[in-house]
Amino acid sequence: MDLGLKDKVALVTGASTGIGFSICEELAAHGVHLVMVARTSSRLEDAANELTRRYGITTFPLAGDVADADFPRQVVQQSGSHFPGIDLLVNNAGRAHTGTLLTTSDEDWEAMTATKFTAMRRFCREVIPGMQQRGWGRIVNISSIGGLYPNPPLTVSHALSAAINNLTRSIALDVAPLGILVNAIGVGAVATENWAKNMLPNVRLRRPELAGKTDQEIMAILGKEKTPVGRFGRPEDIAAIAAFLLSARNQFVTGHTVEASGGADRFM
Repeated sequence: MDLGLKDKVALVTGASTGIGFSICEELAAHGVHLVMVARTSSRLEDAANELTRRYGITTFPLAGDVADADFPRQVVQQSGSHFPGIDLLVNNAGRAHTGTLLTTSDEDWEAMTATKFTAMRRFCREVIPGMQQRGWGRIVNISSIGGLYPNPPLTVSHALSAAINNLTRSIALDVAPLGILVNAIGVGAVATENWAKNMLPNVRLRRPELAGKTDQEIMAILGKEKTPVGRFGRPEDIAAIAAFLLSARNQFVTGHTVEASGGADRFM
């Protein structure tokens, strides 16, 4: 299927690994040039070089902290020296964080809010004026099914996901007449380094019978237990959905949070 994306320019945050990198790879395969943002410079440059080598597209990696208030503006401004504008935005930066209301510190709330929600808002604000001028644009915000079905062990992550879903719809309704479509993807359990690092330690504490098993074994067990399709998601599952929502083939879906969880409503 031709998605009508060749020579478009996408800005992707959290782009060096996991879901973010998989989205970059899917877009690159369709001829999209990439502004890639992540924290770790060496890892980001390796990811960008790999995509340039494999797909022949132009990449512009920019390392930095999306929680820095001025960073989104700097990214968009600096990308202007390489590309005529940003056509597609994927707000993917963020991580899962375990903890209830009573066990999550104010510092964790503030750090998660800055990275997961505030940065999303700022990147949208920076790219939308250019999209408005061109009369076309697509935005995808990576959220969680917890924004729809909250689970107490992940209170902070799921509260912020609900905020992302709400803001996504608000922005979408505002900019739809301008030719800009904005959607979120409510992601379930996806087998990534992020999930293994931030979620599996808590699983081992809550499920002592799993403590001695490998990461892969635990994810296989949880996938069968918690997910109707019987497995964890793969990053490329999310990338395929994002690619359609970002594409010229999508002409009528906006303001929606697509559930991408294999039918599961929770995964802890």
